[in-house]
Amino acid sequence: MPLFLLLCLLQAANTLKGPKLVAGKPGGAVTIQCHYTPSSANRHQRKYWCRLQLPTRICHTIVSSYISKDYLGRANITNFPEESAFVVNISQLSRDDSGRYKCGLGISSRGLSFDVSLEVSEGPDPQDDIEVYTVDLGRTVTINCPFKRENSEKMKYLFKETGELVINTNYVNPNFKGRASIVIQGTNQLMFNVIIKQLKLSDAGIYICQAGDGSSSNKKYVDLQVLEPEPELLYGELRGSVNFDCALGPEETNVAQFLCRVNSQGSCDVVINTLGKRDPAFEGRILLTQRENGRFSVLLTGLKKGDAGHYLCGAHPGGQQKEGWPIQAWQLFINEETVIPSNPTVVKGVTGGSVSLLCPYDRKESNSIKYLCRWEGTQNGRCPLLVSSDGEVQEEHEGRLALFKEPGNGTYTVILNQLTTQDAGFYWCLTDGNTRWRTSTELQIVEGKPSLKVPENVTAVLGKSLELQCHFPCKYYAFEKYWCKWSNGECRELPSQDKSPSQALVTCDQNNRFISMTLNSVVKEDEGWYWCGVRKDHNYGETAAVYVAVEKVAVGSREVSPANANPGAEEKVAEPTVRVIENKVIVNPRLFAEERAVVEDTGDQEPGIRASSDTSSSEGQSRSSKVLLSTLVPLGLVLSVGAVAVWVARARHRKNVDRVSIRSYRTDISMSDFDNSREFGAVDNMGAAPVTQETILEEKAEAMATPEGNTEPEEPKRAKRSSKEEADMAYSAFLLQSSKIAAQGQEEPSEV
Repeated sequence: MPLFLLLCLLQAANTLKGPKLVAGKPGGAVTIQCHYTPSSANRHQRKYWCRLQLPTRICHTIVSSYISKDYLGRANITNFPEESAFVVNISQLSRDDSGRYKCGLGISSRGLSFDVSLEVSEGPDPQDDIEVYTVDLGRTVTINCPFKRENSEKMKYLFKETGELVINTNYVNPNFKGRASIVIQGTNQLMFNVIIKQLKLSDAGIYICQAGDGSSSNKKYVDLQVLEPEPELLYGELRGSVNFDCALGPEETNVAQFLCRVNSQGSCDVVINTLGKRDPAFEGRILLTQRENGRFSVLLTGLKKGDAGHYLCGAHPGGQQKEGWPIQAWQLFINEETVIPSNPTVVKGVTGGSVSLLCPYDRKESNSIKYLCRWEGTQNGRCPLLVSSDGEVQEEHEGRLALFKEPGNGTYTVILNQLTTQDAGFYWCLTDGNTRWRTSTELQIVEGKPSLKVPENVTAVLGKSLELQCHFPCKYYAFEKYWCKWSNGECRELPSQDKSPSQALVTCDQNNRFISMTLNSVVKEDEGWYWCGVRKDHNYGETAAVYVAVEKVAVGSREVSPANANPGAEEKVAEPTVRVIENKVIVNPRLFAEERAVVEDTGDQEPGIRASSDTSSSEGQSRSSKVLLSTLVPLGLVLSVGAVAVWVARARHRKNVDRVSIRSYRTDISMSDFDNSREFGAVDNMGAAPVTQETILEEKAEAMATPEGNTEPEEPKRAKRSSKEEADMAYSAFLLQSSKIAAQGQEEPSEV
């Protein structure tokens, strides 16, 4: 328990008691007994007797450890520790001794004390017939004055003990004008009443009620004690809230009410009143609520250390403290060792962006309903609710405001997105439980652009798929990303396939960081607000909202909604079909075929066109197979025949090599032509052969290159050649035939 509270409790248990009125006669003496609570401290504390100087209430010491010179020889004070009391004796009384005194314990008037009225008079001892009225400052007192029947028709008076007339049937003292009145109950009632309103400290004293004049008059002594309100201790938590409950009475119902704070000079500065005045230091964190029968309350939230001090609440037509008007007092103490967590008192957002408000609550009330309200400074201030944890949300904030509960964490988060300049102001977090946990946060709208980017308007088609992409900057690379669907003040998170921890960031492409969400086979229930957001360690960061409308496309019409709702028009990214996934996730290879189909398909082809394209592709593949077969079969036969011919020619050549010299051999084929034929055999087609070849073999090649028919024409009869010549001719013919067949195989596909 804080030391301050302990001292307050000890002081509340510590008392000092004694008589409220003491009377004596001139020349006589009086004795006042003052009893204190038995304790070692009280036995050794300073004891004193002092006289109050009204209206300042300054108390001048008469007797203590010393005696005032005006009371030397006739006043003394004696302590009786065994009886826990001390006694004050005053002798040689005079009328000048009449007045208000204090019997006290301690080094100053802030210690234990009580007021005593001393009356010195020549009349009968007033102690035998005196009535005491104890009334709070600013309140109303009704003094009952009895009389005998013979004085029923006579003048009625109220005097002060000093002889000053307060009021009679025909007169009112200017100091009491508008405040004092006489009420006579009737001829049958042997009593009249004196009513004094708006009591001041200077009104305290001994009064005399009188009916009639002279020795036959009826008198009554009255002791009126006007008490300053004792400050009530009000205990508040730093960053929490407190409530000032003021009960001024039904007579103050239609009077302007106020709460003020006592400054170092003793005056009271208005904090708030019902006339619309409000201290700027309490802007955005104070409410005044008027109730029935003159009651009102003032709620102060977002408590600061500087809020501690002495407060007064009261009523006055001017909305501020004036003497004689009812007041209540509080001493506000701020506990800095608070259990309420420290949260930012100011948050900043940009137009179109979002902010997150972290709201604490008492963990003992985890099942309480959580709220967010927006403070408005009109008149006495008000705070209409915007959203609650039981699903209520203001219509104008649908899709913009969500409350995220954190069970057992002692906090809940409220996110407001799609910000505008009109959203700037003060917001309060509160529950239907402990009012001391109410907190206040100021929202400021500053220049800038949102970091998260989503499409502005998206229309989905029933039964089709829809993909939404949310682009985020590099600063959010290590944050957790999510998509959720908004509903009734909450945002239900959609399942994500990216649950692995983020990898270390080496490079970041500012334009290609995004998280995507796909709705497969869209249904009407998918329509609504979707949020993309980031968070880290359960702390929510920025969000962006997009509304998805679901429509049914009429028969014969074209689908106008994009398959990829991408906020960056210049970016073309083909994404696989997943629920929620980041672009850095390794996709399933089985989806590659689907991706290629999406990329190659323009999306604008009619079913007939796509079918035609598939048929043409099949026919082309059939023609290519036939051409390839017709080319390979003849080529294989020719190669077989050629291989046999070469083997025979080389065998003959080996037999005649000793008889024929290649240098003396003369035919129509020169050695250079033979070399050219060797070169020709190394290429793949006729187009690659040298065009300078000028031999009779060209005529033979032209005769062999017949496009139709499988038999060669009969050759003309020629002179018999040697085996060497026949070998060369067979080899050259083989090369020419092979090249011709290859050329036909390349030309035929283009003719199909």
